[in-house]
Amino acid sequence: MERRAFRVAGFVMLGALLIVVGGAVAAVAQLPEEAGAAVVVLLSLVAALILSGFTVVNPNEARVMQFFGRYVGTIGEAGFHWTVPLTTKRRLSRRVRNFETDRLKVSDADGNPVEIAAVVVWRVVDTFKASFGVDDHISYVAVQSEAAVRHLATSYPYESHGDGRSSLREGNVVSEELTVELGERVALAGVEVLESRITHLAYAPEIAQAMLARQQASAIVGARYKIVEGAVGMVQSALERLSELDVVELDEERKAQMVANLLVVLCGDRNVQPVVNTGTLYA
Repeated sequence: MERRAFRVAGFVMLGALLIVVGGAVAAVAQLPEEAGAAVVVLLSLVAALILSGFTVVNPNEARVMQFFGRYVGTIGEAGFHWTVPLTTKRRLSRRVRNFETDRLKVSDADGNPVEIAAVVVWRVVDTFKASFGVDDHISYVAVQSEAAVRHLATSYPYESHGDGRSSLREGNVVSEELTVELGERVALAGVEVLESRITHLAYAPEIAQAMLARQQASAIVGARYKIVEGAVGMVQSALERLSELDVVELDEERKAQMVANLLVVLCGDRNVQPVVNTGTLYA
């Protein structure tokens, strides 16, 4: 697991180094030439060793420290630091990143080929796992994102068709499940998934025209159903009002004719041409 590495404020250590070097130079000036040369070489080695411990950490970044292959901790605080000398310091970004998958062609739960793509928002939360849990955490997130999107597309139909099932077009449900599944997949890499959204969803080109015709037919049937349902209610209301107000007394045959005429008028998709009965004309 990630742990904090040993560190000291860099400017404090740099000031101490300058004081020690200045004092050493003053002392060397009073020594014999041969002894002074040896001391200079020794001081140079010590200074180089100390200088190898300095590092700079930028905001929302971290330095993963290794001492001869052994993980010794992570420095996550921004600033100028001094740590254990002779350590390798790997830079790792903790900034929020976006990744958008390619448009993937898969079959939905009903077997229809669809094109789907998603955007994933993520960041590193465990530098140890991101560095040593996987070979390349960025590539790992990309591959797992595509795998999660493919699995999601095969689990839901493109449209629910009123059968009570959730569909890929229900963004909130699908996005939430994608975020949870992807978060479980990338936890090994020390990555947290903040959000995921479907950015592209469409039928594959080879069936897009047929599916569009089916959608149009379903829309027409639904609209006609509403029109007929409303027309029947209006006809019923008209007959009841005529009977209550005693405007005209209709027998069953005339009621049937009136119902038929009203339904034609209310359900027709064209403007009605009225015909006025003026009685029988005799030559």
